[in-house]
Amino acid sequence: MRKALPSKLAFGIFDHLDEDGSAIGKQYADRLRLAEACDRLGFYAYHLAEHHCSPHGRGPSPNLFLSSVAQRTHQLRLGPLVMLLSLCHPLRAFEEICMLDQLSGGRAEIGIGRGSLPIELGYFGVDADAVLGRYLEASEILMEAMRGGTLSYRGHHFELNDVPLTLEPHQRPHPPTWIATTRPESARWAAANGANIACVGPASFVRKITDAFRSEEGHKTDTNNQASFLGLLRMIVVGRSPDHAYSLAAPAFERWLESFKFLYDLNAIPFPPNLPLTFDAAIESELCVVGTAAFVRQALLDQLEQAGANYLLCQVAFGDLPLDASLYTVKTIQSELMERVG
Repeated sequence: MRKALPSKLAFGIFDHLDEDGSAIGKQYADRLRLAEACDRLGFYAYHLAEHHCSPHGRGPSPNLFLSSVAQRTHQLRLGPLVMLLSLCHPLRAFEEICMLDQLSGGRAEIGIGRGSLPIELGYFGVDADAVLGRYLEASEILMEAMRGGTLSYRGHHFELNDVPLTLEPHQRPHPPTWIATTRPESARWAAANGANIACVGPASFVRKITDAFRSEEGHKTDTNNQASFLGLLRMIVVGRSPDHAYSLAAPAFERWLESFKFLYDLNAIPFPPNLPLTFDAAIESELCVVGTAAFVRQALLDQLEQAGANYLLCQVAFGDLPLDASLYTVKTIQSELMERVG
């Protein structure tokens, strides 16, 4: 007998906005059409990664793109996953978050992080040794700024003296926060601080992260008294047959992988050890779930259960997948999963 899935299973969209081979403006327009469809279908949120100087991310300023998403949607929540606080000044980050939350009528979801590839930050003059310190100080300043009033702070990387905070977010005390993590200790920090988590990896591995989250006292509610989200990221393609799905997903994954590896190759940096280097390896590692509607539904339910996750982050647009293929996948997720178990 199937064990009970986590309560209040929810579904969102994750996007790298990696290069798809089309003109940049056309890709933006296609993603806006995808976001509109996800809004109509009842997805919870659209999360956009931040990458720089790489075809892995054509959205280096997530809040700028998401402000367009806000104007094209009505219910869909939106936010960066993650905003690189080690790169930008925390005061600027605070002001952008306030603007996005106000422009969207209180639909912002704010992921924060330090960045996974130091070379991206190095192009902006941020030394690798300074990344962690800048992130820790910036996150502390950001949370303090959400309280309003005037802001003063003295640290190693940032100093602010009686700064008047003339903007505020729509949501009080602040929009929901997120971190992306593959470490139990970070999950425990998130639980203690009312943040949601997003995880990637085999379900058995992710279970260690979600167990750590749940083990932390006070994990049950965030600052808005809502259940916390424990997210599981999967690249998903649904086809009319197994062969059709494979024929769409395999070349798209290879193009996505090429974009992912771009800065690693350019700078002779070793690849992350858990990065699947072939499409078959991506399926084996559970990063990709590809097949018919029935197969994808069962595989995702099994993985969510094993991972102890209650939020499926669906990466349905990657590489050179046609827009029609992404739209077919989100419609299937809505009919096969959201209507039945969400």
